Amino acid sequence: MSTHVDATGPTRPRVEGDREQQILDATLAVLTEVGYDRLTMDAVASRAKASKATLYRRWNGKEALVVEALLSVHDVAPLPDTGTLRGDLIASFCGLGGLTDATSVGTFTAVLTAITHDPEFADAFRTQVIGPKAQASRTVFERARDRGEIPVDVDLDLLAPSLAGIVLHRIFLLGEAPDEALITRVIDQIILPAATGRR
Repeated sequence: MSTHVDATGPTRPRVEGDREQQILDATLAVLTEVGYDRLTMDAVASRAKASKATLYRRWNGKEALVVEALLSVHDVAPLPDTGTLRGDLIASFCGLGGLTDATSVGTFTAVLTAITHDPEFADAFRTQVIGPKAQASRTVFERARDRGEIPVDVDLDLLAPSLAGIVLHRIFLLGEAPDEALITRVIDQIILPAATGRR
């Protein structure tokens, strides 16, 4: 008697739950060590003690894998609501996932060169990782405008990203590790005067 065998073979289990997070954590570890350019699916599989086929069942390549790994630690935190622009900016930029968070800055450093020469990765990173953060920052300024703290004609497209831009300049070009004191000085001496028109 012959036995029918399904030609498609057994259903392969999806990578999910704790196992998925282990692979994402391994991806971040490799990313931090070697950067995006030198990261390979083989290296991640080895670090995660998984087969490369397991990775490809869930992610179609390293771009998708790295972006999801970054999203796993770069979730946009709930917007603070301290009642003032100054308080909201300090809470946003000095908390988990902010510019004083070594993990957040470290992973950004690891993908910096890829952003400049890998258009597909750059687009995914800007849209999925940076986009929500940028919108959250803009919302902080929009709420301040709605409260009457800053004039209605302030150009938020210029103002909203300026704090991150100044601090990242000091990190990458001047080699200065950011802390709450630095970010507070930038807020008090540059951002708030620019936003309100007064010191």
